[in-house]
Amino acid sequence: MAKGVVGFGLPTIALAILTMAGSLYDAMGLLLLPSLITNIWQALDGSRLRSLARRLWPFLLIAVLGTLVGLRLASGFDPRLLVVLMGALLVLHGLSGLRGWKLRIAERRERPAGLLAGGLNGLLTGLTGSFVVPGVIYLQALGLPRDRLVQAMGMLFTVSTLALLGGLGAEGLLTLDIGMLSALGVPAALIGMVIGRRIRSLLPERQFRQVFQVAVLLLGIAVMVSATAP
Repeated sequence: MAKGVVGFGLPTIALAILTMAGSLYDAMGLLLLPSLITNIWQALDGSRLRSLARRLWPFLLIAVLGTLVGLRLASGFDPRLLVVLMGALLVLHGLSGLRGWKLRIAERRERPAGLLAGGLNGLLTGLTGSFVVPGVIYLQALGLPRDRLVQAMGMLFTVSTLALLGGLGAEGLLTLDIGMLSALGVPAALIGMVIGRRIRSLLPERQFRQVFQVAVLLLGIAVMVSATAP
């Protein structure tokens, strides 16, 4: 439902719950199908797919490559420290947005900033399983209207999920049992998306921005708490 309203939150919220009962990589595997199906729906739900793809393809491509690199490096890292850092960045971004401080990227800097943000986003995706930082911050800084922002996030999350799927399979971390269990989460995720999209359609643009920033703030707090919990 959170994803339906603001365009993100499903993997991070669910990871925080699932890692209480199992390993991080099992949790990442369980979320692959619900994430992939809802991300594809989100990416296709709009009329700007081609124009956004032309504008964002370098950012998306480097995010995929970064995800594969992150997965290769993951065994040598304690992901909790990185997750805490991600949570702190989300909290700061949410607070700054609520105070009216807006990050904007000039058109001439959009491409290099996109390459940097995409690379970091992919690396953190591979290391932690979360797709949000700093990709969502970058997309918001482009000043995209509400529905284009949500569609662009869906595109980022789709290519990241596919990269994660391929990488986990190549590393032998994805089993048939995990894949079958992952399918059980798809109906619930789709029902939540429908409810969330309905809520989003009722929000004016300005109110959506406020809800978006509150969601970023709460997500950052949840991420930090989940990473520091025993």
